[in-house]
Amino acid sequence: MPYVVNEGARLYWREEGAGTPILLIMGLSFTHEMWFRVLPWITSRYRVILFDNRGMGRSDVPRGPYSIRQMARDARAVLDAAGVRAAHVIGASMGGMIAQEMALLCPERVLSLVLGCTTYSGVFGKWPHFGKRPRGMRWSRANRVEREDALAPLLYAAATPRERLEEDLRVRCQCSWTSRGFLNQFTGILLWNSYRRLPRIRVPTLVIHGEEDHLVPPRNGRIVASRIPGAQFQLIPQAGHILITDQPEACREVILRFLEQNGAAD
Repeated sequence: MPYVVNEGARLYWREEGAGTPILLIMGLSFTHEMWFRVLPWITSRYRVILFDNRGMGRSDVPRGPYSIRQMARDARAVLDAAGVRAAHVIGASMGGMIAQEMALLCPERVLSLVLGCTTYSGVFGKWPHFGKRPRGMRWSRANRVEREDALAPLLYAAATPRERLEEDLRVRCQCSWTSRGFLNQFTGILLWNSYRRLPRIRVPTLVIHGEEDHLVPPRNGRIVASRIPGAQFQLIPQAGHILITDQPEACREVILRFLEQNGAAD
């Protein structure tokens, strides 16, 4: 299994497919396995590089917190390990924050950006009012499956078929997860802000957001797109935070069209 060491952490990465390189960056507490809905259609056209952020999955869980900028340097180290000079970068949620930071830190490594269900600040972003924890369970005593299932209304659109949610749940619960890694990543989110720096991003950018995103409301994506020169914004109807599960075909169409328009020939 391929690993690269960066700033005290051994990072797991792998690649599939051939052609123009695409780097996939996952969000808070999720691992590279959660790209399973994307991989069949993107690896058939492109060389896809994916990895586990520090603190999750098969990557190390070093002492934290982990800054978004540090995780952007991790992503750059993965490109180095893969021998890739520059790639189209797709980031989801926290991964979208890391992708923004990559475009600011090392713009020569980023050919274009696809920013999904993300925001510009951990503290100053536009957040929903979080109600009480799910009823009918004691959160402190719940196992991982019960907790993940209880969070579904926050992550998915109301009309998403239950079987798709359960498929996601099975994948997530098979992946390595630690509370320390989660807290270290989450602290990095809270301390991060790109709002004033976004106009410095000069690569083609697509911002996509689910219309029913209850975790990171769509206004966040609109603001990100409005701050990046020339950025496109696409709202996906009947999609929540995990929009690739809620509306896989719509996401596929929008992302592939953007990549084709911006030089990612298959």
